[in-house]
Amino acid sequence: MIHETICHWLITIPSRTFNHLQPGMGLILRCWVAWQFLKSGWLKVDSWDTTLFLFAEEYRVPLLSPTLAAVTGTAGELLFSALVAVGLCGRLSAVGLSAVNAMAVYAYAHVLLSAGFEAALAQHVLWGMMLIVIVIYGPGQISVDHLLTRQRTANRVIVSEPEGLSV
Repeated sequence: MIHETICHWLITIPSRTFNHLQPGMGLILRCWVAWQFLKSGWLKVDSWDTTLFLFAEEYRVPLLSPTLAAVTGTAGELLFSALVAVGLCGRLSAVGLSAVNAMAVYAYAHVLLSAGFEAALAQHVLWGMMLIVIVIYGPGQISVDHLLTRQRTANRVIVSEPEGLSV
C-alpha cells in the first residue's frame, strides 16, 4: 500500500503533469531550432555577394561549385527551417536541416575546430541534438503533420461485414 502511494506521488503525478507540457515544448523546440537556420538563410539572401564570396573563399564544401553550394545551402536553410517550424514533413525536414547543419560544420571545420571557437561548435551540436529529438519523437501534437494525420484518421470509413454473413 505504501509502495503504491509513493509510486503515485513520485511517478504518476509528475508524469501526468509534465506530459501536458509536451505539445507546447515540441512547438518551442521546433521554432527555436528553425529560427536559427532561418536567420542564417535570410542573412545569406540579404548579402548575396558576401555569401558568394564566403562560399568561394572561406567555406570548404566538397564536390559542389561555390555558387551551387551557396544556392543549395541557403535554400536548405530556408526551406527545411520553414517546414520544421510548422511541423510539415517534420521528421524528414529535420533530417534535411540536420544535413545542412552537418555540412556547415564540415565546411567550416577549419575554424570551428580551432581553439577559441568551442562555443560556436557547441551551438551546432545543440542544434543537431534538437533536430535529432524531432527526428526520433516527431514534430508533436501542435504541427501540420499531426493535423493531417488526425484528419486522415477521422475521414477513414470503417467498412463492416454485412449482417448475416460469416466467414
